[in-house]
Order: sequence, then C-alpha cells, then structure tokens
Amino acid sequence: MRNDHGLRVVRLGLIGAGRIGTMHARNVARHVPAAELAAVADARPEAAQRLAERYDADARDVDGLVKDPEIDAVLITSIPAVHEELIVRAAEAGKPVWCEKPASLTLAEMDRAIAATDRAGVPLQVGFNRRFARDFAAARRTIDDGGIGTPQLMRSITRDPGRPEGLGTSAAGIRPWTIFLETLIHDFDTLLWLNPEARPVEVYTKADALVAPEYKENGLLDTAVVMITFDNGAIATAEANFSALYGYDVRGEVFGSKGMVVAGRLESSPMVHYGVGGSHQHTVRSDEELFRDAYIQELADFTEVVRGNAVPAVTGADARNALQVALAAMTSYQENRPVTIG
Repeated sequence: MRNDHGLRVVRLGLIGAGRIGTMHARNVARHVPAAELAAVADARPEAAQRLAERYDADARDVDGLVKDPEIDAVLITSIPAVHEELIVRAAEAGKPVWCEKPASLTLAEMDRAIAATDRAGVPLQVGFNRRFARDFAAARRTIDDGGIGTPQLMRSITRDPGRPEGLGTSAAGIRPWTIFLETLIHDFDTLLWLNPEARPVEVYTKADALVAPEYKENGLLDTAVVMITFDNGAIATAEANFSALYGYDVRGEVFGSKGMVVAGRLESSPMVHYGVGGSHQHTVRSDEELFRDAYIQELADFTEVVRGNAVPAVTGADARNALQVALAAMTSYQENRPVTIG
C-alpha cells in the first residue's frame, strides 16, 4: 500500500475525457493530496489515450477500468445520458463512485443508481461544487448557526459567459433541457442546501430562447427563471442565462428573519483601475476559474470517503432532490402552470 505523507494513495479511474473530465484529471494528478490518476476511459479511445498520456495513466475501455482491482474508485465525467449505467457498472464492480451532475436524467434512473450503490455497499458522491466553495460553505455555516433566522427569500443565479453570436453558432450541439438539467440544477441544489430541513412543495417556470431564438424549436432555452416555494414558507428564485458578456456570474442569497447572507463574486482580483473613463475591474470568465478550489476540494473530500474517513458530502439522495426540482421546472414550462412536488 502506497502512502503519501501518511495518507494512503487513492488510485482513481476516470470515465469521460471531455472538457470537464480533462479538468478533473488535471486536479487529481496535480492538486488532490495522495491521489493518483490511474486510468482513463472514453467512448472515443483516442481521447482517452491523449488524456492518459498527459498524466502517465493507462488508457482503458470502461469494462477494464471498473474491474481493475488496482483502481480504488471511479470518477464519472461522461455525458449525462450514460451516468446511471456507469454508476451501476462501477458499483457492481465494488468501486466507490464520484459522478458529475446530473447523476441521472430521470428519477427512475436515479433510483436505480442509488439502489445499485446501496446493494454493493459503496459510497456515491455527486459533483455539486458550490457546496465546496468557501463563500457558499460559509453561508451555510452562518445559516446553521442561526445567523439569519428563518429563511424567507432566497436567490441563486447562474449566468454563463458568452456572446449571442457565439451561442448561435454552437446552439445546435446543445442538448434539449440543458438549462434545467445541467445549469440550473446547480442552483436547485444550492437552494435546497441553503434551506436545510425544508422541502420544496411547488415549482413555477418562465423560460424562453432570447439569445438564440432560431434554435428554440430544437429545444434550446437560454433564459429561465424558476420560482420554488418551500414548506417552511421560504420563496426562492433560480435564474439562468447563457450570454453574460461581462463574465461568469454565480451568486447566492438568503434573506431571513434575523439577517442575510450573500455568496458569489464577479471580480477575478481585488484590484480596481480608476481612470479618465471611470473605474474598471477584471471579472471571472469561466467555471474553472471561479470554482478552482471547490473542484479540488470536492475530489479531496471524496478520497477521504474512499479511505473510510468520511461520508459523502453530496449524496445520491441530494442529487435526486435537485433532479426532482429540475424535472418539475421542465413540466411547469411545458404546461405553463405551477407544479406541485409530492
């Protein structure tokens, strides 16, 4: 058994060599303590080979990766449509699983994934990175300590950077319902997490294709606001857009009977330039820049789960709860009505 400064080295197999998988591979190889990228698999063997060579890992097929006894756990960063299948395969091979959001695309798939990990007795952790960002985590601690009293009004914002012309050229490749299942699902998880012990009871959505309207018929919605009512009386809004010209804008706010917490930032540096035209400040331009430390921390926490020193900070049940809100938001949009969550 290899050790690194007293920690057992955790050998990780990565499935999915796209943009997000490449980022996680780099973090495992360079930044997560006592973790090793042991193998990479992808539906495109050449992509797996390129990424594996970059970090001196092995390129495998999925079956070979999940069944390798030398691999301690599996990271799933493939397209969401195959997440449930890969979770089940890894669990049946006895591997702890970390999976990017959304962990599944339907509640039935999510239930099968959870059941498979339960049967195998292996942990499942899901990649909702905002919980690991220092400002969002501090907001949750303040709420737990009673610092804002009872939550009354809540807000979560995700505005992805981009220009209308840029979205128009790439819109055909964006999967239908992306704004709910892959973007706003972060906001749904954040709102559920920042309103602990409360349950969402109603969802109402207004959404449209305002940035690239010509792709609306293909299922691309680029602007959405979702209102969520909780059983403790709190009213929350989740907002998303795909064309923030000024950078990557992620913020959260909880207002309560005793005060308010705010998390999120736009500036990439505290420096402000004052000149003849006024003041100017550089802004964050990508998720990798804004959540760099959070992406590292969520995998560092997972390695502690694999070592048996912790339990998953974001469970399959948490992922199911966020997915339930996302699916209700989609139904609300389709039927133009509030949707009750049972």
